[in-house]
Formats: sequence, structure tokens, C-alpha cells
Amino acid sequence: MADKNEILSAEAEAKLRQPIDEHIGAIQQQINALRKDGTDQVIALNSHIDAVKRDKSLTKGERDSLIQADRTRLVKAKEVEGKNKAQVSELIGQAEAYLKEHFDKDYYQPVVASCAAEKVAAKQEYDQQLATLDQEHKATVAKLSDHAEIKEENYIHKNKLFDAKMTYQVRQRAIKDRKHAAFVYQYHMLDLLRMSKFSFQENLSQRWENYKYTFNRRDFLLRNGLYFAIVFVFIILCIITPIIKGTSLLTYNNVLNILQQASPQMFLALGVAGLILLTGTDLSIGRMVGMGMTAATIIMHQGINTGSVFGHVFDFSKMGLWPRVILALVVCIVLCTVFTTIAGFFTAKFMMHPFISTMANTLIIFGLVTYATKGVSFGAIDPAIPSMIIPNVGGFPSIILWAIVAIIVTWFVWNKTRFGKNLYAVGGNPEAASVSGISVFAVTLGAFVFAGILYGFGAWLECARMVGSGSAAYGQGWEMNAIAACVVGGVSFTGGIGKISGVVVGVTIFTALTYALTILGIDTNLQFVFSGIIILVAVTLDSLKYMQKK
Repeated sequence: MADKNEILSAEAEAKLRQPIDEHIGAIQQQINALRKDGTDQVIALNSHIDAVKRDKSLTKGERDSLIQADRTRLVKAKEVEGKNKAQVSELIGQAEAYLKEHFDKDYYQPVVASCAAEKVAAKQEYDQQLATLDQEHKATVAKLSDHAEIKEENYIHKNKLFDAKMTYQVRQRAIKDRKHAAFVYQYHMLDLLRMSKFSFQENLSQRWENYKYTFNRRDFLLRNGLYFAIVFVFIILCIITPIIKGTSLLTYNNVLNILQQASPQMFLALGVAGLILLTGTDLSIGRMVGMGMTAATIIMHQGINTGSVFGHVFDFSKMGLWPRVILALVVCIVLCTVFTTIAGFFTAKFMMHPFISTMANTLIIFGLVTYATKGVSFGAIDPAIPSMIIPNVGGFPSIILWAIVAIIVTWFVWNKTRFGKNLYAVGGNPEAASVSGISVFAVTLGAFVFAGILYGFGAWLECARMVGSGSAAYGQGWEMNAIAACVVGGVSFTGGIGKISGVVVGVTIFTALTYALTILGIDTNLQFVFSGIIILVAVTLDSLKYMQKK
């Protein structure tokens, strides 16, 4: 049973905190007095200087005059600040020492004990209330004989149980809020003393407390349940692979192979992630990879090409290796960007769903490339080229570094540029973004162009990784892998939700699972089934999160 004497009233809690408030408050007053003509003035004057610089209504002369006057006062304020710095630091040290000695022992721990006791008491009262309601319900039902009256009584009893549960949950939340407020109060005082300067350990402690305070089991499972399931499956695969195949899955070479295979697909997933962020998609990724591979193989082929394009046989062997490598990259990017721009234009201009515009691209690209090349493979590229683009440095495949660069660049575009912020805004609510002055057309078209650039790089790197063998059929189904990786990584089809880190995790997970299933000798068709189940579960969880917010 809970001890009622351990539960503090609001008055008792305030009384515990009173000596701390008085002592720290007195020190804070002294610090405020010392900062008044020093630090406070420095902050105010710097803010005013920034405001004057941004004020377009002032003439250059007026602006310079105001800034010069502020800087003159700023020099004096800094002198006062420097003069009082030692005394302020000493007072802050005294306050911190007092808090360290008294806050936890005299205030926070009694509040924690009170909250624990109150939580137990609330549960006991709730259980007792449920038992009472159940007894009353049984007694009432025993007196009734009419089926309609019994049904109405059951409905009333159900509502009473619901009300009791809601009351209990509100009380539990109030207890949680009280404990959190007690924890935060110390940092509030430190915030005033130090002017928002915390140590690494203090920041870590606050973040952990905030995580515990805001943690919701259902939300956590909706966000991460699929990851846990996939990791569990992968662990099972790691266990059974040595048993069945006599080889370990998690070897250094296998990990490098997984990352190497994931690198070109990372470009494709990062590209389509921006389109999914706009509630769109791209069904033409695989065909663009085939087109880019074909073009790159033709340009980087060793000697005269064995096949023709529209009846013309190309020979780029007279060019130097680096010019051919660069030309192949440029052609891949241009071709992919042209087609993504076409799809983006129809999507943005005519409000055509990306499913339709990119499906049209799929048919056009495959038809053109197949007709132009008669569907033949163009063989291998010059064997010296892969070691130029993606050399193995001490056994480490440098193609992974290309993927890392793509991740960094895309992260920067999404998070540090105006285009990236507009991308999230348009994806979240295009109507509101338009009213805010954002060009939905430009953002949508820009997302498709950026995707095309990434597709071109991905096709070029895949050509180097596979030493050519470009054909129109290459890349079939890759769009499913890229889209699935984004969905698994938390890029929501509801729009405006997604992180680069999620895309990276999604690509890595899918590649690792495919690699593991291949080592086990699982049929490719069954791998498609497995991927389909993952996509279905991922989208279901995403839909549940969306419905919960709605």
C-alpha cells in the first residue's frame, strides 16, 4: 500500500523549494546588477546593430551613424563586462555549489519519492474504483430481466469504465508533469545564472530527461517496429547462414560487399526521396539506370563498339581515358535530367500525378533505348577505367566514398538551403506554401532535376562497378528497391516527412537483406515476395502514424 504521508501537497513542495529560491534568488539579483551595464548592454547593442544593418528604410549615412554610436557604447559596455567578469563568475560558482549540495537532496529526491507514492496510490484508487463499478454493475444487471435494459446497462457500465480510465490517465500525466517540472527547475536557475551555457554532461542529462518525459510506447513502436522486425530477421539470417552454408555472414569482406552494392542505389534512393517528400514517386528509375549504363558503356567501351545506336557505330577509343570518363558522366547526367525534367514539368504544370508522368517516362525510355540499340548489350568498358573512378585502396572500395559524398550533399541541400526548406513546406502543405510565396512549380521541378542528377551519377558508378555491360534491360526493378528503401527509412508518402539518415538506413537494410538471402541461395522470386511484405508493413505503419496525427 502507498504511504499517504510521503505524498507532498503543492504547498509542501513549495516550502521545500523556498530556501533554494531565496538563496539562489539573492545571488541572481547581485549578478543581474553586475550585468546591467555590462553584459546586458553588450547583448542589447549587438542586437540593435544587427537590426540597423537589416533596416532598409534607413539611408547609408543614417545607418552608419547609428552603428557608430552603438559601437562607441559597446566599447564601454564591454569594459564594464570585463571589470565585473571575475565577480560574476565567483557568484555563479557559489550558486552552483549551493545547488549541488541542496537541490537534489532537499528538494528533487523528496519530490521523486512523492511522485512514486502518488503513482502507487493512484493505481490503488483506480483498481478500487474498477472493482466498485464492477460490483455495482453486477448488482444492477441481476435486478434486470429485459434484454434491452441489460444492453443499456452494459453500455452505461462501459462508459463509466472509460471515464475512470481517462481520469486515471490524467492523474498519471499530472504526476509525470510534476516530476519533470521539478527536474527542469534546477536547469532553469542555471540557465539564468549562466545565460543558457550548459556543459556537455548537462545537455545530455536534459535530453535524456526530455526523451523519457515525451516517450510514448505506441508512437515508438510505430516509428521503429519495422526496424526491430528487420533486425531480428537479419540476426536469424546471421545465425542460420553458418549452419546452412558453413560461412559467416558478418565478415569484413561481406560488409564491404554490402556497402559496395548499396552505393549506386544510394544515389537513386536519395533522388526519389525528394519526390516522395512531395507525395510523389518515380517509376522510371530502373529504365534511367539502363539508359545511363548503355550510354556510359558506349563512351567508355574499349575500342570500337560492337553494337550500333540508330544504325551508327561509335568509337570513342581515340579520346583519352579521363575525357571519356568525364564525357560519360556528363551524358548520363544530361540524359537522366532531361527525362526527369519532362516528368517534373508535366507534374508541376498540369498537376499530373508523378505515377503517370514517370510511368510514361518508363515506356518512352525503354522504347527508345531498345529501338536504338536493338536491345543488345554493349559489352565491357575499358578495364583501366574502374580503377580510375572507384579504386580499391588497401582493399577498401572507394565507391563507398562516392555514396558518402552524395549523402552529405543531399543532406546539405535538404537542411541548409532555401530550396530544401521549401521542399518540406510544399510536401507538407502545397496550398499553404503557395500562399506563403513559395513557387510550388519551381520546387517540384527542382526536385525532379536534382533527382535526375543523382540518377545520372548512380548509373555512371554502376557502370564502373559492373565494368560496363550496359543494356536497356539493366536496372529493371531498381525503382522498387529505391522507393522501398525510402519508405522503410521513414520518408512518408503523406508528404513533408523524412530524413536523409532514414534513407541511408533503408538502403543499407534492403541491400544487406538481399545479400544475405542470396548467400543462402533463396530464389530471386521469393526475395521479391519478401521485399513486397516489407513495403506493405512499412506503408501500413506510416499510414497508422498519419491517421493518429489526424
